[in-house]
Amino acid sequence: MAELKTKPTEASVDAFLDGVADPQRREDAKALRAMMERISGEPATMWGPTMVGFGRYQYKYDSGHGGEWARIGFSPRARELVVYLLPGYADMGDLLGRLGKHKIGKSCLYIRRLADVDREVLEQMAVMSLENMAKRYPEGA
Repeated sequence: MAELKTKPTEASVDAFLDGVADPQRREDAKALRAMMERISGEPATMWGPTMVGFGRYQYKYDSGHGGEWARIGFSPRARELVVYLLPGYADMGDLLGRLGKHKIGKSCLYIRRLADVDREVLEQMAVMSLENMAKRYPEGA
């Protein structure tokens, strides 16, 4: 079985964020970092070369495959910010309706600029995700 490429590294989150080319995306990424550190109580950690994660959990599927992943995180991509909230957005319909301009994938929220969304709603979504993760994957489990 292939090993996951995205795992925690010792790389500097500050250096990574300072290297984001687009000035607005860089400032948005720094604001996301501050918000996620505050609500998670965890320091930012680089996961692979492009993802900033907060906290971690161990998972194992029925197939026996498992691994470790960040509880929440984001990546400042070239065209948008990608926010990772687990286990996805199925139970967040009302919040998504109030969030503002965005797109979603299974566990990815795509935002062009933080100015396009209601930051309080985004924070509520991140808190919900952390609460859900705490129930599904208690610390130390």
